[in-house]
Parts: sequence; C-alpha cells; structure tokens
Amino acid sequence: MPLTLAIIAITSIVSWIAFKDDKLMQRLILWPPAIEKKHEYWRLLSYGLVHADFQHLLFNMITLFFFGSAMADRYAMHMGPLGFLWFYLGGLLVSILPTYIQNRHNPNYRSLGASGAVSAVLFAFILLSPWSKIFVFFFPVPAILYAVAFLGYSIYMDHRGGGYINHSAHSWGAAYGIVFTVIMEPRVVPLFVQQLTNPRFGM
Repeated sequence: MPLTLAIIAITSIVSWIAFKDDKLMQRLILWPPAIEKKHEYWRLLSYGLVHADFQHLLFNMITLFFFGSAMADRYAMHMGPLGFLWFYLGGLLVSILPTYIQNRHNPNYRSLGASGAVSAVLFAFILLSPWSKIFVFFFPVPAILYAVAFLGYSIYMDHRGGGYINHSAHSWGAAYGIVFTVIMEPRVVPLFVQQLTNPRFGM
C-alpha cells in the first residue's frame, strides 16, 4: 500500500503542476525526436507522470489505487519490497515501445499518461481473480468482462486516432501484465482456467 500511494502521489503532483506549466509538460511527454536525436531516454518513463486532463489522471489513479493495492504484496513476495515499482516501471516502458518504434521518425507524435502501466496492473489482477466484482459507473460487472470490453474499446480508439492518449499502450500494457505475472508465478495459469470455468461473481 505505501508504495502504491507513493506512485499515485508523485504522479498526481507532477501531472497537476504540468497542467499549468507547459514547459514541464513538454519536457516529460514522450516526443520521439527528443529521444531519437537528443537521447532524452527518460521520456520513455516520464511520459507516465503527465496526463491529458484531470479526468484522465483521476481514472488512472483510482484504478491504480484499487488494483495496485491488491497486487503490490504479491510482487513484493517474489521480487522484494520494491517489486511492484519495478513491475509498474516495466509496464510504462513495454507498453510504449511498440508505438515509439513505429513513430520514432514522426515529429508530430506525442504520448502521455500512465494508462499502459495501470492496464498492466489491472490485467494482472484479472488473471488472478477473473470473476471479482468491478464497479463501472457504479454498476458491478465481472472483471473478465470488463477486461474484454476494455481491450475492445482500446483497439477501436487506437484505430480512430486523435489526441495524446496512446490507446494501443493499454493493449500492450495488458499483455505485459499477464505475461510478467505468469513468468513470475506460473501456477496462476491453471488457477485462472479453474476460476474461469467455475464462475463465482463477487469478491
């Protein structure tokens, strides 16, 4: 919990300052020419500290609070006290690399937001507890159905394009979260299959 809260606090503070400070926003946002030509590699992680607007920030941080709090101890058990932090940073990096490589020569491309890493946390949780109850706009839905809808929406918005929110990072983050967790703890696969074939809606 303290590590999750620290990530939320730092991200929220930096995002809030960047809303009012465009120089800071442009310094942290993922902009390919700055990486390709100026070797500002920190942007492959710092883009996750800034968000498009307050709604974007709020959605990511609320999701991270609920699901990060549930997952942090599991990664600490396997990787030490900072295990969840390494998992989260890996989610930021892995989720952005495909679109960065695709747009590395595109000066008009920009991306921001922690959605890829948050998606990794969310889907790692779903892998462990697919029928858990998730509240979407105050309506309870099974986590696994939310995952399918989330991916479908991300794919649709990625094809639609527009804005700085990288929707394809959601899909790559989800894949990273699942693969990372399976490698770390292979027994989650048979447990997931067992739970999936025996639906029990609720926490």
